[in-house]
Amino acid sequence: MADRRLITPALVRWRLLPWWARVLVVFGASRIVTTIVLLCFGVVQARETGGAVPDLFTLSANWDGQWYWSIAAGGYPSELPTNDAGHVVENAWAFLPVYPLFLGLFMRLGFPFPIIAVCVTLAAGACAALLFERLLRGAGMDAASALFGVVLLCTAPVSPMFQVAYAEAPGLALLFLALLLVQRRRFVVLLPVLIVMSLTRPTGLAFALFLLLYLVLRIVRWRRTPDAHPLPRGEFAAIVGAGLTSFGAGLAWPGIAWAVTGSPTAYTDTELAWRVGYVGHGGLVPFEGWLQGFAFWLRFAGVPGAGLALAVVVVLVLVALFAVFLLTPWARRLGVELRLWLVSYLVYLMAVFFPQSSTWRLLLPLSPALGAFAVPRSRALRVTLVLLGIAGQLVWVYFCWIRVPGDWSPP
Repeated sequence: MADRRLITPALVRWRLLPWWARVLVVFGASRIVTTIVLLCFGVVQARETGGAVPDLFTLSANWDGQWYWSIAAGGYPSELPTNDAGHVVENAWAFLPVYPLFLGLFMRLGFPFPIIAVCVTLAAGACAALLFERLLRGAGMDAASALFGVVLLCTAPVSPMFQVAYAEAPGLALLFLALLLVQRRRFVVLLPVLIVMSLTRPTGLAFALFLLLYLVLRIVRWRRTPDAHPLPRGEFAAIVGAGLTSFGAGLAWPGIAWAVTGSPTAYTDTELAWRVGYVGHGGLVPFEGWLQGFAFWLRFAGVPGAGLALAVVVVLVLVALFAVFLLTPWARRLGVELRLWLVSYLVYLMAVFFPQSSTWRLLLPLSPALGAFAVPRSRALRVTLVLLGIAGQLVWVYFCWIRVPGDWSPP
């Protein structure tokens, strides 16, 4: 009874909190956990390298954070750097401009990059958590399930992205805002969000595909039951306009890179430079990267018979499993908009991406799928999912984030 008297007032106060305060409490508590994980592995990095233990801000500006720092301080090169063979090498054009140039404004005011980068990313991560809760509620989930969806997002294996010098957090916040506006059919307000989002993380083309599928679905529903699913002409035009805007915004950065450097393939050549260590030099062939990537990793793992044929089988199995997941009762609770987005982003990712060490963070736009795992009410399952997420953080930070001698693969 004594324990119950102690717990009850806390539960009452928790239940009296507005929804946004609960989300921020979850986000803040998760950042404490992730900060501890990062600092502990900072000690491991120092031991492995024989150097000093990095502080949190230095550790948070690791890897691609150095590229963002360089862009914030000096912008983008007017000429593409090449090696002795004339191939384009890794350079700043792979990184979209909104996040680093925004940080550059603060640097010009005298703020150190690592500190301001962490602060901006934390703020963006908090916004993403708030918008994710609204997104799940908009899909029809109850308040408790939506909040647990936020817990899963904030404790996911790659949730350190919500406090390091990467553009994933602002990109995810803008994505959630865009999806929320589609849910609420605010297509005119959506237009500027799509432009900024597409210049923060490369999601414009995927969102254009999503809007196309969404429009087709709306047309099919309207033709079947026009009274139950109306599609006014103005809304039809607004969806088309949003889709074209997203498509154009998705191509804007490659066009800007072409205009500045004089090379029409400046952006794609730069992106392909990150594949050289795996498969050598080559052009961008849609959907080929995943087959090459799985073939590489299967051979790397020493799987007997590893090659292109086995890679095709693995990819088809993964796609089939994803399709089965989308048809489960849990996933159906996400609503049609979020499931169409999951399909669209996966198609985009398979068309242009090469699976490598950064795969895990590039899966973050698929995080609306976490809402499906928030549907079951089993306490044991929920505790298990949170513990698995935190364990995944330990694995991800150790194998991907900290820098040890000989590690050349960025997270």
